[in-house]
Amino acid sequence: MLHFFSTHQDLLWLFTVAIDLSLTLLLYRLYGKMGLYTIVILNIMLSNFQGPKLTVIFGWETSLGVILYSGIYFATDLLSEKYGKREGQRAVLLGFAASVSMVMMIYISLLFLPSDISKNADLAKNVHDAIGTIFNFTPIFVFGSLLAYLITQSFDVWIFHYIKEKTQGRHLWLRNNASTIISQALDTVLYTVVVWWPLSMQNYDDPMIALQVAFQLAMVKYFFKVIIALIDTIFIYWARNWDMTDKDWNESLHARPVPQSSNEQRGQ
Repeated sequence: MLHFFSTHQDLLWLFTVAIDLSLTLLLYRLYGKMGLYTIVILNIMLSNFQGPKLTVIFGWETSLGVILYSGIYFATDLLSEKYGKREGQRAVLLGFAASVSMVMMIYISLLFLPSDISKNADLAKNVHDAIGTIFNFTPIFVFGSLLAYLITQSFDVWIFHYIKEKTQGRHLWLRNNASTIISQALDTVLYTVVVWWPLSMQNYDDPMIALQVAFQLAMVKYFFKVIIALIDTIFIYWARNWDMTDKDWNESLHARPVPQSSNEQRGQ
């Protein structure tokens, strides 16, 4: 299987998309909205790891993190559809808090020097350098990604419910796709303006990355995000009518007891 996927990267990409969306439904099926909160946090953290890795899919260079990042939109749309705008926004804030916490703690861990007093010194140094390579971003990258996430995910939740109200709850496919496609376009523009444009202006003769190249990468990422949004429409229709009353244990756990009538109290 490893050899097959190493020579069929396009199929591997589609397989990974299906796995991520299926995992979202599995956690939802098992744990209700707590499962969707979990997948939002998991995806935002893993997409931070996978974001720097570039690969070639369908002949285009793109970031591997686009799969898991796009999966967050599916999870928040499903939360919004089943539980309302408040729960969708809560998931966005949970993901933001998780991302900030992870970046902060990993940055602190890099302040610790790797061990050099045992036979494992080389391994310790290699692991330290590998983590540093993945997370050694300038503050503008961190600020830009967190800002884009918070604004565009919140916008996605808002526009999803705006379309739902305007269509009186009909046309799930429309609000699922339109909200994601529009908010992902906003994400692309915002990240390009906040991160790539200032970097391309610094050291103009020899910038970290040319604005034209950054724009091309952004457009390819946006294209793949749209494809994932179209694919996840199948999954959200599958899950929209599931009865998850028995799975949303947190609400029943914290529910206030129903006061008994005087007749019921005398009957005891």
